[in-house]
Amino acid sequence: MKRFSLQRTLAVFVKEFQQMLRDRLTFAMAVGVPVLQLLLFGYAINTDPKGLPTAVASYDSGPLPRAIVAALQNTGYFRVTHQLASEREGDELIERGEVQFMVAIPPDSSSRVLRGERPALLVSVDATDPSAAGNAIAALAGLAGTALMHDAVGPLRALAPGSSAFELRVHRRYNPEGLSRYNIVPGLVGVILTMTMVMLTGLAMTPERERGTMENLLATPVRPLEVMLGKIAPYILIGYVQIALILGAAKLLFEVPMIGSLWLLLAFVGVFVIANLAVGFTFSTPARNQLQAMQMTFFFLPSMLLSGFMFPFRGMPLWAQGLGEVLPLTHFLRIVRGILLKGSDFQQVLPELWPMLAFVAVAGAVALKRYRRTLD
Repeated sequence: MKRFSLQRTLAVFVKEFQQMLRDRLTFAMAVGVPVLQLLLFGYAINTDPKGLPTAVASYDSGPLPRAIVAALQNTGYFRVTHQLASEREGDELIERGEVQFMVAIPPDSSSRVLRGERPALLVSVDATDPSAAGNAIAALAGLAGTALMHDAVGPLRALAPGSSAFELRVHRRYNPEGLSRYNIVPGLVGVILTMTMVMLTGLAMTPERERGTMENLLATPVRPLEVMLGKIAPYILIGYVQIALILGAAKLLFEVPMIGSLWLLLAFVGVFVIANLAVGFTFSTPARNQLQAMQMTFFFLPSMLLSGFMFPFRGMPLWAQGLGEVLPLTHFLRIVRGILLKGSDFQQVLPELWPMLAFVAVAGAVALKRYRRTLD
C-alpha cells in the first residue's frame, strides 16, 4: 500500500484549481456572490427607514400646522411631500402607496391649543409593512412636546414641552394590530414564484444538451419562438397551482385578509410568472449542464433583497431603489399586498403593471436572441 504523498496531493490540487479557473461560471459564483451580498447588505439594506413620504391635510389656518410640519421633519422620519386641503385626498394617496403617513389637523386647532383644550389630530399610517413604519410611529410620541417648543414663550409658557398641548391619534390602516404575517405571507406569493419559476425554467434547455437531443430538436421545423413558448407553457400552469396553494394556506392557516378581487390578482400573476420564466429561459441558454443552470439562477438573488420583501423599500438609498424598480418582484409585491390588504382595484394597481410588461418584453427578447445564438 502506497504511503501518503504530499506531492501527489499538490498535483491533484493544482489540477482541480486549474479546472475551477476554466469554469468561469463557478469562479464567478464563488467570488461574485459574496461581493454582491456584502455590497447590498452594507450599503442598500436599512431596517430603520427615514424620510418617509407624509401628507398633511390641514383645516386650520393658524400657526399650529406649520409647527407640526417642522416638528415632523425635524425627527428625520417624516418628509412632508403633500400639503392637502382634505383628508380624502390623503386617503387616496395612502391607498395608492404614494405616502406612508397622513396627518389631519382639524379646524380651529390653533385657537383651541391657546385655550388649553388639547385638540385631537389624526395620523393615518399605511401599516401593511409594520417594520417600515414602526420607528416613525414611536417618534410621534414626543411630537406633542416639541412642536410648540419655539412658540411657548411669554404668555404661552404653559404650552412648554411636557404639557402635551394636543393629542395624536394614530390609525394603523390595513394592519391595525401590526401583525408581520400580514406583510410577509402575501410577499411570499411573489418570492416563491420567483424562486421556483426561475429555477425550473433555468433547467429547461440543459437536459437537451446533456442527453444529446438538441440536434434532434434542431432538425425539426420548430422555430426558436415556438420552442421557447412550448418550454415555458407547462410552468405557467405550475405557477397557478402554486398560487392556489399559497393563497389557501394564507387564508386557512395565517388568516390573512383578502379584501380585493382574486380574479384580478390571478390576472397579474400570469404577467409576473411569464417575466420570471423569461429570465429562467435566458439563464438556461448558455449553461452547458444543469449545475451551471442552477448556479446562474442564484444571480437573481438581488430581487429578494431590493424588492422590499425582506427589508423596507423606502429605507434603501435612491440608487438601490432605482435598481429595485427594474425588478418585476418589486411591482408584484405592491400589487399582491394592495389587492389582498387594501382592496385595490384595477386602476389603483395599473401603474405597477407597465414596468412588469416592459420587463417581459426585454427579457423575452434577450431570451429569444440568446436561444438563436445557441442554435448557431
